[in-house]
Amino acid sequence: MSLNWRAAAEKATHRLVLRRRLPPPYEAVRIYVSSESGLRYLKPRLRAVDPDLLRAVERLVHDGDNVWDVGANAGLFTFSAALRAGSQGSVLAVEADTWNVGLLRRSASLAQPGAPVQILPAAASDRIGVATFNIAVRSRSTNYLGVTTGSTQTGGVREAQTVPTVTLDLLLEHFAPPDVLKIDVEGAEALVLAGAAKVLALRPRIVCEVAQENAPVVQRLLQQHGYSFYDGERPSYGMPLATPPYMTIALPA
Repeated sequence: MSLNWRAAAEKATHRLVLRRRLPPPYEAVRIYVSSESGLRYLKPRLRAVDPDLLRAVERLVHDGDNVWDVGANAGLFTFSAALRAGSQGSVLAVEADTWNVGLLRRSASLAQPGAPVQILPAAASDRIGVATFNIAVRSRSTNYLGVTTGSTQTGGVREAQTVPTVTLDLLLEHFAPPDVLKIDVEGAEALVLAGAAKVLALRPRIVCEVAQENAPVVQRLLQQHGYSFYDGERPSYGMPLATPPYMTIALPA
């Protein structure tokens, strides 16, 4: 599909909301989706939406785990992890975009199996306060904090929202500490980890998208807590890497 046709299709379907079943082995779960999260979400089956992320759920989330999903988007990781964690676990979805928060809340209102899901409408950062949050023209999956440069795939900024910012260390005061931490924040991952010293000291299993320019800072912050890095885009994570790749699986040594 050409970029012009893709952009037209995205714009024409942005307000279309559909209920979709997750792919196996999570087919007992349904979530509300929109092309606002990417055109691939409109396909009848979500098997090909993000297989690397679903593989991370399968490998990292265990029965009874507490899971934090930072940058939850439409909830693919949130609700597949909830099923995997089971009724004795818990899931916290942190999402700044009010549109995506609405989808997450609709999905959470369904009679879903697995762990209960709590939704926090806020942006994670290195400080508590307020910030500008830019809504991308193309897909809301590429929204980004105004203090970062964001992705090259935004297509421009549709609008700027003012959102509250929290640190992950603050969340420890209110939610069960995470056994698994997923971070997908479009270039703000170094800020998120900088505000998570207490969380990292607990050494949760981490899946994190890392922009190339942030890799040195992410490497330093995680190595301080004894993490090793693996490539989450490989079917087998293989040997530890010297530096964090784009889809980083960070495990305590």
